[in-house]
Parts: sequence; structure tokens; C-alpha cells
Amino acid sequence: MYLNKESMLPFPAKWAAMAALQGMISVAAGAFGAHALTKILDQNALSWWHTGSQYLMYHALAGLLAAALSSYITSSKKIIVLFSVGNIFFAGSLYIMALTGVRWLGAITPIGGVCYLFAWLFLVKSLWQWQSKE
Repeated sequence: MYLNKESMLPFPAKWAAMAALQGMISVAAGAFGAHALTKILDQNALSWWHTGSQYLMYHALAGLLAAALSSYITSSKKIIVLFSVGNIFFAGSLYIMALTGVRWLGAITPIGGVCYLFAWLFLVKSLWQWQSKE
């Protein structure tokens, strides 16, 4: 395990905790959307909210996977950071767009999607390299 100088948590635990927090936020946001926002948002906005919650959870779980595999794969920190930044841009922009109706925020959403794609690419590369070592 790698110790991070800023905290006493080993590297994987710190990043796993960040991914787990994103999972928790996804559940809270999903519940908020399903119970509170249905009364005040139109179907388009609810659809954006729902998509944001889904992708936030998918990539929180992917971040947990990368943290769990950090002893075996390279680039785990980079992968988790990319999933997290992707969550901020992708889910975050959809949440704000749903709440405000400011549609130009949809132009920011693909930045998150690109972060997701690179994180998955680095995960594939790391897993491929791990497999090649055996």
C-alpha cells in the first residue's frame, strides 16, 4: 500500500472513499429526483436528472473497482481521478441543467464523457498489462 503524505490513509482507501462518496451522492440525488423533483420539473429535466444519477453511480462503482485493483494495475489513481472529474462534468452539468433550464450547460457534459472514456481506456490498458505479466 502506498502512503499519501497528506493523510494517514493508504492511497487506495482514500480514493475508494472518494468513489464511495460519489455513490452515496448518486443514491441521494436519485431519491431527491424521484420524490421531490417530479412535482417541479418537466419530463426533459427529469430525464437529465435521471441520466446524471445513473452515470454518477456507474462511474462511482468503476472508481471503487479501480481502487480495489490498485495493487495489481498501473494508473489506478489516474483512472479514479478521471472517473471523478467525469462525474463532476457529466452528472454535475446535467443536474445543474435540470434545475436551472440553462441548456448551454449541455455543451459541458461531453467533457465528462471524454473523461469517462479515457478512464475506461486506461483501465483496459492496465488490465491488459496485468494479464500480460502472468
